[in-house]
Amino acid sequence: MSKVHVKTGDEVIVINGKNRGKKGKVLEVSPKEGKVIVEGVNMVTKHVKPRQMGQPGGLIKAESALYASKVQLICPKCGKPTRVGHEGKGKDKKRVCKNKDCGAQF
Repeated sequence: MSKVHVKTGDEVIVINGKNRGKKGKVLEVSPKEGKVIVEGVNMVTKHVKPRQMGQPGGLIKAESALYASKVQLICPKCGKPTRVGHEGKGKDKKRVCKNKDCGAQF
C-alpha cells in the first residue's frame, strides 16, 4: 500500500508539465496508482454517447488524473507551496508546513 502526501479537499499547485502553475482543489485521490484529480487541471475531451431517448450526445470536458508527485500542497496560513512534514504520534499526528517562517499545522 502506498501513501500520497495530499488529501481530498486540499488546495494544490501543479509544479511540472503542461499545466504548470495552475492551482486547484483535490477532488479525488488514488493511492494505489499514486494519482490525484485536481479541479480545473489536466482537462481532456470525452466523447459521450446519448444513453436515453432525447438525451444529446457530444463532447464534454473532464478532469483527468495526474501523478501526485507533480502537485505540491499550498499552505493555508502562508499561501505558499510547501512540502509536508509530520508532528506528533498516533491520533495526534498533524501535517506541518515546512516553509522557514511558517510551521502551520493543518
